[in-house]
Amino acid sequence: MKTSAFVYPWDVNGDPQAPARIADLGVAQVTLAAAYHSTRALTPRHPRHRVVTAEHAAVLYPPDAARWQGRTLRPYASGAWAPGDAYGEAAAALADAGLDVHTWVVLAHNSRLGAEHPDTSVVNAYGDRYPWAPCIAQPATRAYLTDLAAEAAVRPGARGTELESLGWYGLAHLHAHDKTGGVGLGDAGQYLMSLCFCPDCRAGYGTRGLDADELATTVRTALDPVWRGAAPSDGGWAGVEKLLGEAKANATRAWRDDRARTLQEAAVSAVRAAAPDGFQVLLHADPVSHHCGANAGVDPAHILAVADGVVVPCTGGPALLTPFAEQAADGAVLAANLTVVSGMGGSPGTLAADAARARELGATELRLYHAGLASDGDLEGVRAGLGAG
Repeated sequence: MKTSAFVYPWDVNGDPQAPARIADLGVAQVTLAAAYHSTRALTPRHPRHRVVTAEHAAVLYPPDAARWQGRTLRPYASGAWAPGDAYGEAAAALADAGLDVHTWVVLAHNSRLGAEHPDTSVVNAYGDRYPWAPCIAQPATRAYLTDLAAEAAVRPGARGTELESLGWYGLAHLHAHDKTGGVGLGDAGQYLMSLCFCPDCRAGYGTRGLDADELATTVRTALDPVWRGAAPSDGGWAGVEKLLGEAKANATRAWRDDRARTLQEAAVSAVRAAAPDGFQVLLHADPVSHHCGANAGVDPAHILAVADGVVVPCTGGPALLTPFAEQAADGAVLAANLTVVSGMGGSPGTLAADAARARELGATELRLYHAGLASDGDLEGVRAGLGAG
């Protein structure tokens, strides 16, 4: 199976050995970050540093000034962690090592945007804002994300892109010094705490026959026993219907699914309009449409009719591939994303077996997270698993 390793520009720039080291893993491709959220990342082998702190979400190339002139919402340039055209420099070095380069674009996940433009953020039923989570129902935010997708995805020399966070973000988020685990919110509780009540979403609920104030009260009432530990909030979608009532639950989902689906359609169309022929467009995706996060919740049949395929989280097992495989036409890409960093829960030593199991369930390609973060021992496990060691 074709295999790609995730890489940051700062893993490559300033380390002349990095491109060959990645190619020697046995991968044919790299998925290189072009627009990324804030992070703190190890660089275990870099000759100049060991920790890189990306202080805010940024594009890792010089943004097109003409595209963004006069617009309130625009991408942020990166700082010293990725100066100049960091993406372009790394892409050229990786291509020279014989690797195909695809862009990695993070979209609706941006804490600086939420801090500087708080009205863009998801607002929960209690009035709390989630600054890391832009509301994808807001027209200005949708326009910003669509244009960002096209610009960041179609970088010079790139043969394709992977769009991450192209959907709803909610409560679940690895925030700085996160302390939100005191109450075990299950799948249903996470959904209720991720419902947005910004003005656009409040109006949107109205188009689905809901009164937004009444809905917010229902959410708070339903969650009260959960906060007290007196009731569970799991059970998948059936649990959401139990907490909200079937009619209200389905009306909220209809609104949110529509906003996510139409944004995904618009972003993919914008990328294709800007890209050369043969440019591959994939989404990081979860096959349950009401799920939030980096792997956007999607309807498998819909998204496989929109994009060229999906990248599916498989570190905990490949079961999420099945709903996509059931809907995939010939030629669709189903990439199984496997963590190969042992310190982050990965298992590079079982890569060959994990890949074989993913293939059985329909995977056509592999993604390895993450070549820059992995230790030398992890990389040796990858080489052995891919038959290169």
